[in-house]
Order: sequence, then structure tokens, then C-alpha cells
Amino acid sequence: MNDRYDAGYGSGPGDPYELVGYDEYGQPVYRQVPAQPQVPQQQRPPQQQAPQPSYDGYGQQGYSYDPYHTGQQQAQPYGSYDTGSYDTGSYGTAAPYDPYGQTAASGQQPRVAEQTAHIPQQAGPPQEPDGEQRDYHTEQFAFVEEPDQNSEDVIDWLNFTENRTERREEAKRRARSRLVALVVVLALVAVGGVGYLWYAGKLPGMSSSDSRTGTTTATGAQKRDVIVVHLHNTGKGGTSTALLVDNTTTKQGTTVLLPNSLVLTDEDGTTTTLAKSVEDDGSSGTRDAIDTVLGTDIQGTWRLDTPYLQNLVDLIGNIEVDTNTDVPDPAEKKGTAPLVLKGKDQTLSGKMAVAYATYRASGEAQNAQLERFGQVMQGVLRKISSDPKGATTTVQTLAQILDPSLTDNDLGTFLAGLADLAKGGDYKSDLMPVQTDGTLSAQASASVVKGVLGGTAKSPDQDAAVSVSVQNASGSKSDTEDARVVLLNGGFTFLEAGTASSAQATSKVTYADAADKANATEVAKTLGLSSGSVTKGSVPGNADVAVVLGQDYQASSS
Repeated sequence: MNDRYDAGYGSGPGDPYELVGYDEYGQPVYRQVPAQPQVPQQQRPPQQQAPQPSYDGYGQQGYSYDPYHTGQQQAQPYGSYDTGSYDTGSYGTAAPYDPYGQTAASGQQPRVAEQTAHIPQQAGPPQEPDGEQRDYHTEQFAFVEEPDQNSEDVIDWLNFTENRTERREEAKRRARSRLVALVVVLALVAVGGVGYLWYAGKLPGMSSSDSRTGTTTATGAQKRDVIVVHLHNTGKGGTSTALLVDNTTTKQGTTVLLPNSLVLTDEDGTTTTLAKSVEDDGSSGTRDAIDTVLGTDIQGTWRLDTPYLQNLVDLIGNIEVDTNTDVPDPAEKKGTAPLVLKGKDQTLSGKMAVAYATYRASGEAQNAQLERFGQVMQGVLRKISSDPKGATTTVQTLAQILDPSLTDNDLGTFLAGLADLAKGGDYKSDLMPVQTDGTLSAQASASVVKGVLGGTAKSPDQDAAVSVSVQNASGSKSDTEDARVVLLNGGFTFLEAGTASSAQATSKVTYADAADKANATEVAKTLGLSSGSVTKGSVPGNADVAVVLGQDYQASSS
């Protein structure tokens, strides 16, 4: 670094300015070197010599003056700026010099105009006490060192160390942030899980009813909205019945398919089947009979004729169903291409949906057709609007006359709730397990009656109906199922006796007790057999009347 003394002026004998001192603020003062007059050599006093410039140890120039004319020059101390006498051209007595650039009035020489220059940014040396002079040594100055050849490597190493430290700190900060985020997510998951268990009533120790009545009470306490839908086949006849269940507690939707052979008790206390009840007793009587048998609380009845089902599917823009069989077109002759193809994700129009929902192949049980109807209903729920207003508009557009127990708004709101569950994958179809005699066993129906419906199976007393044993000797397996449905619809109890080893041409109805002759005659009439087929004979011990179906038996259309 530079010292405090300016080396820009007066640093050499040829410069036009020379340093003469410092002002009271420590600023350097310069003056212009006056022109030297040419004095002849012979006129110069012999005893005087011209002052010679001298240089101090720092390369600065000074002047010396011999006041006693001894011929020796005394070096002017560098840095003394109080007063100084300098020779201005004559080698005689020098005029005293004022630090502000003016000479004393007592000088013999005329004053010469001088020009001073200041460097404001450069401070002069500190002012010393009067009479003291300060000596400077080399150790008091600092000099700029030449750059070392290894300085660049050192800088690179420092930068590398600093960057690595910053990277480590940044990695630590990111790790802390991730740890905090993980803890927050785990806490939210835990709180959400506990909240769900509490809402669903599955949190241990939170319900006193669990300890008293167990799971049955918890299942029965769940809130369910249930309506019954009857599909009427206006073309071929017959009905299909299902319960639409919305469990608002567990957020689960279910279609419970009810076989037509389900035994019910009508208003006068006599036993009947579901199919016959729908036909004879209507919606209100059938709804009450189902509530009695299943222990449910059905809020309304939706009668859905096949033309309205077709319009509904067309209105919502077709449905997708995994079909399990090819379905022929009822309006076309045999041998033509099927109307509905078997396959996954088959798109069904309204006409195709009706054909698939009502199709029952030769020899198939009624449950096969019932399951297809359940598939179509679930496909409809996946396409109908989840908005109550939108679903209500769809129902109103059908212009269907509904049962008084169910308004347009009620049905639309109910279907919208099931549609939301069906679209979210929280929907299923269950077939009600019914025994061959049309009754429900508590063990077989526990999963559906108790688990889905929250009810209790209460089948009518079997002793109230005449039991009929049926053996198939017609050569057609489907005749057994058809006779079962017909007998159950007639109020009889059906008992299957298997298939005969060989076919018989005519059918036979047998009774063992004379008191059962009237019942046997009624059975023959119900099956469409002539009264001549009724005979007295042996009957299985668990039956009142025995029937052998021959090749003359004509299956009913139901």
C-alpha cells in the first residue's frame, strides 16, 4: 500500500512543482518552482555553494541549507512542515516561507507568484508536538506483496471447502424438512383412521352396546334406506323382484335379488309365493309381506315395466355389462345373429338391456335370469346422475306413474345416492338363498338377511301348506323348476324327489289319505293336469301328495 506522502509532485529535479509543507488540515502544499536566473560564475560569492538536492531513504527529494556557510549541507528533515527556508534563486539569505504560499514581508527579494495544488483525498502526516521531529522506519510501512504462485490454488481450495459446507447444510435442511413432512403425514393418517373407525362404530371400547349385544346390535343399528323394485315383463309375462339397499352408515350399496319362489304370507294369513303375491296382492301387500318375512322396513315400491326400462337405458346413454350368455332377438327368427353377445364390457342399448334382463334359457333356473336383471340394474346405477336434481329430472322424463309410496323426488334422490356408490365401486349384488320349499333357513340367509338387510328371517310355518313331492319323468330338466314355481305360487310346499330313471308318457298325482284327495285334485289342477291323473297310492312320508311329471306335462309360461 502507498504511504501518506504524495510522490506525484516534486519527486524529481525536473518537476515543475515541489512539496513545501502541509497546511493546518494535514493536506500537502506544493508550489511552482521559479525559473532560475542565470548568474555568471564570477559573480557568485566564493563562500557560498548552491544547495544540492538530497534524497532520503524512501526515495523522496529534499534540500539542505548551510546557515553558517561552512560549505556543508544540512539535510532538511523530511516531513517537517512548520516553517522552512528555501533558496528561491539567489544564494544569499533565503526568505522565510509561509505554509500558505506567501513569503515574509521582511525578505529582500520580491515576492514571486506561486501556484499551489492540493490533493484532498490524501491526508498529511499527523501533527507532531512543537519541537519534536518524527523518524520513520521501514517497518512502519506496508508494501503490496507480489502474488504468490500458489495463491490461485488456495482460493480454489477455499471455494471448494465453502461450497461443500453449504451443500452439507442444505442437505441437512432438506432432510429435516422431509422428516417433518413425514411426521405430519403419519399423524394425519392416524387421526383419519381413528376417526373412520369411530364413525363406523368399529373402535374397540367406544360402544357400550357392543359389550352387551355384540355384533348383531351394531349391524342392526346401522341406518339403511330400502326400496323394492318389480320388473314386469309386459311381453312374455312374469316378474322379477329386487331390493335396492343404501347403507348410509357403512356407505355400501347392494341389490338383493329375491327369487320368485320365496314363500310369503298374505294378508289373510295364507301362504303364497313372491311371484303370486306381486300378481295378486299388488305393491302394498307384497311390500308388507316381504317386511314380515325378512324383518326389513321398505320405504317404497318402484314398479318398472320393461318399456320404461328400455327408455331409461336409452335416456342415460346405454350401459356396460359383462354378459354371461348370448341372447337372441325376440323379434327375429331362430338362427339369426344374437341381439346380445357374450363378453366383457358389452354396451347395451335399451332394447338389448331388456332382452338380457328378462332372458331365461331352456332348462335354466329362474335365479339365472334374476342375476342378469341385477347386472342391468347395477349398470343403470353406474350411468345415472349422482346429482339428486339430475336423477330426479331423469325419473320425471320417463313420465312413469309411480306407486303412491314413492314420489319423483324421493326416487330420484334415492337413485342418486346409489349411483354415487356404484360409480365409486361400493356396490354389489347378492342373491337371497331360498330353499327348495321356498323358505329361508336362518343359517343360509344370515349373511344377506342379517348382514345386508339388518333383519331376521321369519319364514311361514310349513305346516300351514300342503306339501307336494315332485319327481321328474318327462325327460326335460327344466320341468322340475317350472313345477316348483307353479306349486309355490299355488300356495303348496314343494319337495323335490329327483329324476326318474326312465321317462313316462303320462303324469300321475297320488294321495295316501282319503282326506288328501281334495288336495291332490287341487294339485293336478294347479299343474295343468287332468283330474284322471289323480289316483290313490303310496306317498313319501314327508309329503301329503306325490307327483310324477310325464311327457304330457306342459310347462307354464311363468
